[in-house]
Amino acid sequence: MSSNSDSKTYEYVKIHNARWNLIDMINLVAKPSVPATLFYEIDMSWSEDLRKRYTDAGHKISITAILIKAIAIAQRNHPASRTVWVPDSKLLQINRLEAQFTVERFIDEQPALFFGTVRMPDLKPIIEINNELQAYATDPIESVPQLAIEHRFSRFPWFIRQIVIFLGMRIPHIRLEYMGATFGISSLGKYGCRNMISPSVITSMFCVGEVKERPVAVDGQVVIRPILSLVLNFDHRVIDGASAARFVTDIIKLLQGDLEEYVKDEVGSFDSNSQSTAKELQQTN
Repeated sequence: MSSNSDSKTYEYVKIHNARWNLIDMINLVAKPSVPATLFYEIDMSWSEDLRKRYTDAGHKISITAILIKAIAIAQRNHPASRTVWVPDSKLLQINRLEAQFTVERFIDEQPALFFGTVRMPDLKPIIEINNELQAYATDPIESVPQLAIEHRFSRFPWFIRQIVIFLGMRIPHIRLEYMGATFGISSLGKYGCRNMISPSVITSMFCVGEVKERPVAVDGQVVIRPILSLVLNFDHRVIDGASAARFVTDIIKLLQGDLEEYVKDEVGSFDSNSQSTAKELQQTN
């Protein structure tokens, strides 16, 4: 017969309702995938300069917002990266781009992981993308429709959640409404994490580390540059390694300057405002 001390060497704890959405996605969506992983170290000098241009205009922009914009633009030319595996060995190509990102919120003092979404980020200004990210992180859960839906869904009985996900994986209209993400982003950079590999709940799942100054070789010289650790975890049933690598190569080009073409109108308005302010000051003086 066990003593009282032996009975306290372990205990069962209840899984908080707020975690069930993540657990269901891992068990039902990620588990059948065949994950493959690509690792990158990206020089973010140009992107950091872009952030400074926004900052000088009074807008504090996160690297995540810039990254979402770049990935979405690259996905236009890489349809396999936005194609998902449908049960019965079918492929579903999604043409309306949507970013999904992880958001940690606290429910009953317990950490809970939610999935935030930004629809059509390829067509949105970076400031708008950044504002949506901030709303997911700070606004009350009840005031953010996506968070409110997920919070209610996590409280549904187990079999109802299973049915909804089962139908969502098989019926395009349901999938696009509730599981329409074409790529995902998970970031632990703010905790000093260099990187991680997340479950492949989407065909193209990006894991983002911190941007940190590191020594790199440039033209035979050792220089200090802001380097981003980026991992793409993709479903090998849907996209091959070479295709995935070409997709990431286009993203890197955008982050290192090609994005200028897509943000010039937004950033150009800052320059115009600065010039107008300067002229007004000169006239006043």
